[in-house]
Amino acid sequence: MKFHMDNQFFKNVEKKTGVNMKDIFELANSLQSANFKDEKTVRGVIRKVSQIANKPVSKEMEDKIVKSIINDGKQLDFNTISNMINKK
Repeated sequence: MKFHMDNQFFKNVEKKTGVNMKDIFELANSLQSANFKDEKTVRGVIRKVSQIANKPVSKEMEDKIVKSIINDGKQLDFNTISNMINKK
């Protein structure tokens, strides 16, 4: 499933967060084919979400999120990572 720029979800997120819709669009499409059992891939996604959300993630927090996703098989999407980052 590809996400389109006119998707209302993206417009709402952009309005609420000030996050660039194009960045979210690219991230969402990259999540479609990402291998979430691969630590390097997961770390890259976390860093990208952190960058888009303008929320720095400590090494410790990143490790926790990676462990949660790889070991616990947690479903990974923008909201999951965003919620983890915002929890601190």
